[in-house]
This record gives sequence, structure tokens and C-alpha cells, in this order.
Amino acid sequence: MRSMEEITKKFGSNLSSNIKLSKFSWFNLGGPAEYLFKPQDKMQLFEFLKENKKNKFKITILGAGSNTLIRDKGIKGVVIKLGSSFSKLNLVDENIIEAGAATLDRKISNFAKENGIGNLEFLSCIPGSIGGAIIMNSGCYGNDISKVLVSINVIDMLDCKERELKREEINFFYRGTNLPNNILITSVKLKGIKTSKVIVEKKQNELLQKKKLSQPTQVKTCGSTFKNLSNDKKAWKLIKDSGCTELKEGDAIISKKHCNFFINNGEAKSSDIEKLINKVKQLVCDKTGVNLELEIKIIGEH
Repeated sequence: MRSMEEITKKFGSNLSSNIKLSKFSWFNLGGPAEYLFKPQDKMQLFEFLKENKKNKFKITILGAGSNTLIRDKGIKGVVIKLGSSFSKLNLVDENIIEAGAATLDRKISNFAKENGIGNLEFLSCIPGSIGGAIIMNSGCYGNDISKVLVSINVIDMLDCKERELKREEINFFYRGTNLPNNILITSVKLKGIKTSKVIVEKKQNELLQKKKLSQPTQVKTCGSTFKNLSNDKKAWKLIKDSGCTELKEGDAIISKKHCNFFINNGEAKSSDIEKLINKVKQLVCDKTGVNLELEIKIIGEH
């Protein structure tokens, strides 16, 4: 077994220690990563995972940070963040796109538009990268990832083997999947419907306008905080009806535009956001008997 110092030398600038994670979170919050690994390519990723089979450092995968609250004390072990070599886009058939796991959802939607592929317009409204969108089964406006996915390529971090998982092998549910924690998604294949670019662009613009009117922009937020329970039990309505809209904790506040969006209003700490989440959850439970479930992920040391 080699020491982490020796491993750090082997991977050079791609593996660093004590790196602030706040710059990787849309909340602009979070403590340091004990180690941050940004593999230059798939081969280097395999090399690192093989090394780690001996060392057994805890691994945390961090996507675009669009739905992740990183705690103030940071993350122990190794945080893996995929970079530009995992954000390539290819057309593999007239209506099938292959995208690296780190590709931003909106870039896939734009690529689909340029190639006259419809039914992927909703991705332009989903913040973050496609790897995270798969894990979360992200969706909006009547569509979600499970409806457009063909397959994913994954590396099993336990045996360091890569394999393809077909859509049929994955159990999708509302804002989640049954994918185990020991896999790392490297690329995905998505299937749309061959359509004229004009029609795709029109639909994409309509959805973006709809989002702009109903959701806060240009603020430090990680999107919807809680999952909806059903169409008649929307999280925002439960929050509003329970009288939570004016609640705050330090500089953590609730958006006036959409009360399921929590905001770092400048000087908040991660603990402020988490306290505000717990306060709202408790009040909603007391007033309605409903136990709200988080849509955002909270990671890191208490």
C-alpha cells in the first residue's frame, strides 16, 4: 500500500489536497475536500481507482454542484470531479446522442436542437450535468431522464470494470434510481425524436421562458429543495400554506419568487441553509402532517 503523498506525486496536478469546494457548489458554500481528483481521461481514472482499491479512501462523486449542499467542514477522503474529457458530445444515430457524464444538460439540449432532435428540450431547463441528472432522474414540464435514456456506461469502483447498463436494467422512480453508490457514470446515450430545428427551438424557448417566469435566476441557489409528493401536493404549496415563506436562518433565505428555492443571500454558511431546511421541514410536518423529502443532496462532515 502506498501513502497518499506517493499517490499524489503519481497523479501530479490532477490530485490535490485541501481544496475549497465552495467554488463547485451553486450555493457557493462548503468546506474543503481532503483530496480532490480531476482525472485527465478515462485511463487515468482507472489508474486511480485501481490504486484506491488498496488504500480504500472513501470516494465522493461531485457533479456540477447544482443540487448539492456541501457542509462547512468539507468532505473526508477523495472527491472525484470529472472534467472536460468527460463532456464530449457525439451523434451515434440520427436521433441518438452520446454525452460524457460531465456534459451540462443545457449543452445536450442545444446539441439536440442543432441536429434537429426533439423531446430533449426539457434538458435546457435542468441545471447541472447529465451524470447527476441520471442519478436524480431529473425532469420537468412532463418529461424526465427515464423517458429518453437508452443506456449508461459505468465504472464499478469496487472491481474497476466498465460496463454498459441498458435503460431496462435500471429502476427509475420520482427523482431517483436504484443505481448503487459504488458506480461512476462515464457517459450516457439519449434518444430523441427527429424533428425540424425550428420546432425544437420554438419548444425550447417556450420552456425556458416558462422557467424564467416561475423560478429565481442570478442567485445562489441549488434549485428545488424538496420533492413534490404528487400533483396536488406540491412542495412549494405545502411550504406556503404552512407559513414558512418569511423564515430565514442567518443569510439563508427562501425565494420570494418560488418558495421551494432556498438562497444563500450573500454571507450564509452551509449550516444556515441546513438549519433553514430543517426548520421548514418541521413546520410543514407540524401544520400538515406531511414529511417533506429532500430533492437536493447534503454531503460532507457534520
